[in-house]
Amino acid sequence: MSDSSPEPGRLVGLLARLVAFDTQNPPGQETAAATMLAEDLRGAGFATEVRPVAPGRANVIARIDNGPGPIFALNSHLDTVPVGTGWSSDPFRLVERDGRLHGRGACDAKGQVAAMAEAGRLLAATRTTWRGTLVLAFVADEEINGTGAKAAAAGIPRYDWVVIGEPTRNAVYAAHKGCLRPIIHVRGRAAHSGRPELGRNAITAAARLVHLLDARDAMLRRRHHPLVGHASLTVARIAGGIADNVVPDLCEVVYDERVLPGERLETALDDLHTLLRHAREEHGIDAALAEVRTAAGSAETLPDSPLLHAALAAAARHGVALPQPGGLTGGCDLVHFHATGSVGLILGPGSLDQAHQPDEFVPKDDLIQAALIYRDIARAMLPA
Repeated sequence: MSDSSPEPGRLVGLLARLVAFDTQNPPGQETAAATMLAEDLRGAGFATEVRPVAPGRANVIARIDNGPGPIFALNSHLDTVPVGTGWSSDPFRLVERDGRLHGRGACDAKGQVAAMAEAGRLLAATRTTWRGTLVLAFVADEEINGTGAKAAAAGIPRYDWVVIGEPTRNAVYAAHKGCLRPIIHVRGRAAHSGRPELGRNAITAAARLVHLLDARDAMLRRRHHPLVGHASLTVARIAGGIADNVVPDLCEVVYDERVLPGERLETALDDLHTLLRHAREEHGIDAALAEVRTAAGSAETLPDSPLLHAALAAAARHGVALPQPGGLTGGCDLVHFHATGSVGLILGPGSLDQAHQPDEFVPKDDLIQAALIYRDIARAMLPA
């Protein structure tokens, strides 16, 4: 193959090495994977740096300065969600079945990292076809707090253009939802379960609060965005009680609210405080916000963006036939780059339907197609 064509064996081999690193978040522990990537990309001609962002957690930044011009970045993340149960093979060993590559992170988002690294190799080998600065920024902690992307986006100078790797079936996505995850503590009063009238059951009160949250979800689903769909609220976790014979005095409720582009996280928090006040005054529920676990805003790139036009052309040229542009129904790190003035979009192999699932997979053909699309977007935004 030419220097301008992906090498499937090299691409899949890198993905296999990435999947073998246990980067379940929490706790993440991405440093070893970042170090491996830094060494791999250094061999391809990049200047690389492993940048710690927390104990055991690091980004890898790989850079080629190829004359004056814009700064273009390919970004994705090294952490994964927890493995969970239900796997038919070792989640940390890449397994190919019927053209699908299975392993935790294969779809979200180590497949994107591998395809971006392959595109970077192709660009490094054909420097006469582009001009400017190419950055590969692979980061920690996307799945929870965006710690790595916030650090990478704050670098000086800022990136002019950025493509975020997430599973979109290689279609161009121009927007994503925001995410708010509050932890609510519902208080009761402990008592012997043989004399429950002496206590106040926090779990029962939490159940009434969940009913109010369900009603808010029904209201949110009436709000719609043309690219990402409707807003929503999902009660994700509930825990309470200390013993089988004690009236529980505390119950913890965690929910996940998805915020649309153009909506503010501050408004969602104000609405939560209003709901908790209503719960107390009208229903006697003693509940308070204990912590905001995740607060990541939404993002949207305008239709007239040159980056969007270049990406749509590259995706169409390499056979992506899906309606475009689309929008990511989950959150991602694009918002952190937008906050610094970068213009970006979301694109990557695999489907969000496979992310966070047992036997997660990415189609092998998607990886090769993604590497070509990433390559061509970079060339378009870094003209020689």
